[in-house]
Amino acid sequence: MTSQELTDTLGGPDGPTGDARAQLVAMRDWDLADLINSLPLAAAATALRALPPERASTLIDQPSLRRRAAILEQLEPALAARILDGASADERTQILRDMSPHECHRLLPSMKQEARQEAERLLKYPPRTAGGIMTTEFVRLAPTMTVREALAQIRTVARDMESIYACYVLDERGALLGAASLRDLVMADADVLVTEIMRRKPITADVGEPQGQVAIKISKYNLLAVPVLESDSHVVGFVTVDDVIDVMVEEDTERALRMGAVEPGALDEPYMITPLTRMVRKRASWLVVLFLSEMLTATAMSFFEDEIARAVVLALFVPLIISSGGNSGSQAATLVIRAMALGEVRLSDWWRVVRREVLSGLALGLILGTIGFLRIALWTIFTDIYGPHWPLVALTVGVSLVGVVLWGTLSGSTLPLILKRLGADPATSSAPFVATLVDVTGLVIYFSVAWVILRGTVL
Repeated sequence: MTSQELTDTLGGPDGPTGDARAQLVAMRDWDLADLINSLPLAAAATALRALPPERASTLIDQPSLRRRAAILEQLEPALAARILDGASADERTQILRDMSPHECHRLLPSMKQEARQEAERLLKYPPRTAGGIMTTEFVRLAPTMTVREALAQIRTVARDMESIYACYVLDERGALLGAASLRDLVMADADVLVTEIMRRKPITADVGEPQGQVAIKISKYNLLAVPVLESDSHVVGFVTVDDVIDVMVEEDTERALRMGAVEPGALDEPYMITPLTRMVRKRASWLVVLFLSEMLTATAMSFFEDEIARAVVLALFVPLIISSGGNSGSQAATLVIRAMALGEVRLSDWWRVVRREVLSGLALGLILGTIGFLRIALWTIFTDIYGPHWPLVALTVGVSLVGVVLWGTLSGSTLPLILKRLGADPATSSAPFVATLVDVTGLVIYFSVAWVILRGTVL
């Protein structure tokens, strides 16, 4: 059965045939996730329903499978609950968070008591925090254990654990004493106490710490996992590197959408099967805002109507001026937003950012201004379009480019910091938003410079 025939079978009214079920079961999890991602929601639910519950649990545990919550909402509560019972704690919690409150409350009573209680406890932690993405299934070791006893403990609990490469030594109260990797245990002498080989004072995360900061810690210290602590140093779980990868992909996707003036959620489904109405709705709001903002450009030009009428040549360079300012602003905004996301720039660094961008803006403006001046000068050799006062026109364009590029760079670099200070997402100062702001103000700079330089000659 070809891939297209399999897809047609899943989307058909009779459901999958025996051959289709066998082919689904034989596929690798990653390939099966890709197939289901390409299907409409109803067909995706049919595919999941056709799998044995244990295999469906393994598949639903894959973060690469999109629309997991929406797919489970299409299933019968008993089946959906059984599939969730077999998922890992962190992925199960994330799926439940993505469900509507009604569906979540409908599903929880059908789950096994242990899985339900664990999900309810994890759902109490705020989303996008260490507690919200952590895994609670970790290997607990007592400080009185030898390495031999620790390895025996790992063998006993390994089947029920998502990962066993991170083991934590806890006292009788559950407070963290140290961390021992599986490699440390395997390499150590069997009769040595685990306290002798454990790493004391390991890197940890607070349960309410933002997930982005946890990702930075794992990346900075090259860790496979970070234990998550309550305020009393009690270990409640740990965040793994694969959790961090999921976080980074999610946040980078949202940041890219915001910087492109698209509301997050526009690509919850694959692009080709996302409903057109949703795609339009997610894009229209920002486009309307930007369109209304761009109307200020026409308003700004109306103030300089007389200057344009007397020196039509000035209108030739309007696209050049405003696009240069918008491009420089977009560059600066992208660099600062990225630096803030990586923790390289904080709000307290605002003056250093401004100082760097002033110098960068001046240098970039001088480069573009010089090119603009030389372009007009060279063009004059072949045409008389700029008139006898072309040196002044060239000087106007050159000076304006310096001013507009400098202003664009400053705007693009400071807007993310201002939005962060106000508690908003810095990515909201997207490239289109910065470009719109600089378009309007760039026109004012351009015509103001022209009025000063060309007054008494062209104007």
